[in-house]
Amino acid sequence: MTTNSDRARSFDAVAASYGANRPSYPPALLDAIEELSGRPLAGARVADVGAGTGIATALLDGRGARTTAVEPGDGMAAQLRRVLPHVPVVRGDGNRLPLRTGSLDLITYAQSWHWTDPARSVPEARRVLRPGGALALWWNDSDPRVEWIGDQRRRVLDTFGEGQEDHHVAAYDADARLRAELPAGVDFRTRQVEWSREVPLDVHLANLASHSVFLVADRAVAEDVLERERALLVHAFPGGTVREAYVTSLAVART
Repeated sequence: MTTNSDRARSFDAVAASYGANRPSYPPALLDAIEELSGRPLAGARVADVGAGTGIATALLDGRGARTTAVEPGDGMAAQLRRVLPHVPVVRGDGNRLPLRTGSLDLITYAQSWHWTDPARSVPEARRVLRPGGALALWWNDSDPRVEWIGDQRRRVLDTFGEGQEDHHVAAYDADARLRAELPAGVDFRTRQVEWSREVPLDVHLANLASHSVFLVADRAVAEDVLERERALLVHAFPGGTVREAYVTSLAVART
């Protein structure tokens, strides 16, 4: 049986593809983080937890935040170091942060909070944040209101089963995402940002293949699903460029 930990660590084997093909986040998300946290990112002491290949880390760093990446996976951490050699990387996860008490202005979890145990990760966040600091959680979800995305979601879940749904492939609506993921007893303010990107078909398929339901599935089954999607999308996007639509759900809690 595949465990949550197995799925979380499955990304290490595809770190380079993950970094190259996963979507980033829109500038409006960073603006909302600053608004809801009550301070600019420039100069802020930030830990990006579950940083992966550094997709969010790079954006925080680009805004002038003094960012430390926290990542448990060997492959993901190595890829992050390659693309952001000037950013400190420490090994660990949100359940036991390798960070000093009261040392941070902001802790961020981009696509990674759902891999933690909130009974441990919430107290850890409170421990390392200074008074007035903030915890920011966010997720990109494919927007199922777009017909082809909703259809793809249903096909993927029909193959892998509802019980094995991926947090991203499942494309929860944004309100359901927040209800399902936010820990009780924490006063979050929320914001949703809609955005899109246009990518070659191969990038879209590589993005899809980098999700955990594909990584832990039987290889032949996963390859069959990807070939089926290619055939369908060639007809839907004859020019070879896929327009992916996303809703980024953000929740920020201040200490």
